[in-house]
Amino acid sequence: MQKLICIVGPTGIGKSDLAIRLAKLVQGEIISADSMQIYKHCNIGTAKVTTEEMEGVAHWGIDIVEPSEPFTVNDWVAFATSAIQDILSRGKTPIVVGGTGLYVEALLYGFSFAGVGQDEAYRKTLETIRQEQGNEYLHEMLESIDAQFASTIHPNQYKRVMRALEVYHVSGALPKKQEDKQAQYDALVIGLEENRENLYKRINERVEKMLTQGLVEEVNSLLTTYKVPTSAQSMQAIGYREVVAYIEGQLGYEAMVEKLKQNSRHYAKRQFTWFKRMKDVCWYTRTDEKAIQGKVKEFLCKTQKK
Repeated sequence: MQKLICIVGPTGIGKSDLAIRLAKLVQGEIISADSMQIYKHCNIGTAKVTTEEMEGVAHWGIDIVEPSEPFTVNDWVAFATSAIQDILSRGKTPIVVGGTGLYVEALLYGFSFAGVGQDEAYRKTLETIRQEQGNEYLHEMLESIDAQFASTIHPNQYKRVMRALEVYHVSGALPKKQEDKQAQYDALVIGLEENRENLYKRINERVEKMLTQGLVEEVNSLLTTYKVPTSAQSMQAIGYREVVAYIEGQLGYEAMVEKLKQNSRHYAKRQFTWFKRMKDVCWYTRTDEKAIQGKVKEFLCKTQKK
């Protein structure tokens, strides 16, 4: 079975930095599993690695679609699968890195809404609710059915929330992960965790840095220069929707900053929930890098002997 390494964890914890150091150690190439870094021109708000920060390590899955274009988990899995084959064919090690749990889990184990029909009328009703009440309201509808299941989907993944509600409406049950589906890869999954107080401090500082770097100007450019509609999937993400609200006069600057920090912290908590329920994750703190390196070397050594 083909081998790969995954590095997962919440936003702002240092996944990208660790991945680059590991890639240089094991001749690896990095595949971004971030549902926002796929978008061109969305740089500051996604904390996208710069060319200098890559330190010569090849990165895949960054800047692959325009910010006005839709992009699904199936699109990403197809892209990542192709990238993995390319990397392996050249004797390199694929390292999948990111905080979008749905991407990682779909790649490794599969996640399906298949087999359940559609109800166009109900879907239109849900879309009307979304337009009038917002993504959070739809997510609360899902929470009222199954809070644990809802915690695995970010409110901004509204299409998936709507599909889950539609599946429940049609079948009376929520879609389930394909537990019995054979894993597609022999994957070493490394999870990064940190004391909540320290992580939240890092997240708040990251938000301040983004604003200093020109996040507001970036969003304004996306709306004006690139003509990205505020309804676009990219503009619904944390870091972008808050700034859009500020630009449109719905929030004052200080309120926008606080909302952005708060939503980022809440997102980190949801990411932890997702990854903690995934099986076979090896958890470490950022200070455990020597142990992580040892684990990676052991994994790859065993791979070579098989």
